[in-house]
Amino acid sequence: MKAVILAGGLGTRISEETTVRPKPMIDIGGKPVLWHILKIYSQHGINDFIICLGYKGYMVKEYFANYFLHTSDVTFDLANNRMDVHQQHAEPWRVTLVDTGDQTQTGGRLKRVENYLDGETFCFTYGDGLADIDITAQLAFHKTRAGLATMCAVQPPGRFGAIDIQDNRITRFEEKPSGDGSWINGGFFILEPGVFDYIKSDATIWERDPLEALARDGQLSAYMHAGFWQPMDTLRDKLKLEELWQSGRAPWKVWP
Repeated sequence: MKAVILAGGLGTRISEETTVRPKPMIDIGGKPVLWHILKIYSQHGINDFIICLGYKGYMVKEYFANYFLHTSDVTFDLANNRMDVHQQHAEPWRVTLVDTGDQTQTGGRLKRVENYLDGETFCFTYGDGLADIDITAQLAFHKTRAGLATMCAVQPPGRFGAIDIQDNRITRFEEKPSGDGSWINGGFFILEPGVFDYIKSDATIWERDPLEALARDGQLSAYMHAGFWQPMDTLRDKLKLEELWQSGRAPWKVWP
């Protein structure tokens, strides 16, 4: 089974980092967030990836082309023009990097890699979101449904603290309470090839016409994920993920 990952957006809301690199290459714990996403899928036996590149995509290519340099100790013997790699940290991954255009929208990027998917069921996600989602359970759930798409649905926590006030006296304070109860798109999908019929062009935004049409047609199911979920939209989000990793409390680290 293959997983398609979007990694071509501009990441303007975290411009402090993305002026020099694409958002999926921002480090969490010394490794790109893209690496963390691949590790999540790999833990569930999915090791064949198609990554949709756009903005500064060459940096993603460079990372995988020199993966051993980034993950292992090396000795450069300049006199003999030789490089020795020590303690090689190999992953069982097959990574296909596809240039899907700098300006292409999310649906258009997905459409551009259709030919790499061999007409099979596949996973699909964004290159900037982490979760402790059980991909194996999500896939099993998808197989029980008759539709073309299963979307991970999540309930994000409230961003700010909440208080109750009576007669100008605060009677309750709760830091980061639950949100308003709404379920939103958590970004981890299981899709059938038929979804490509819902994508018209490079300008198609996956989260608009395709998902809305799939829902109207009864083709979109929700896999409810009540565990950890965190997108990396802002520098604040990045610092939160970094703190979790450094503290050894990263919920998305589902691998040994």
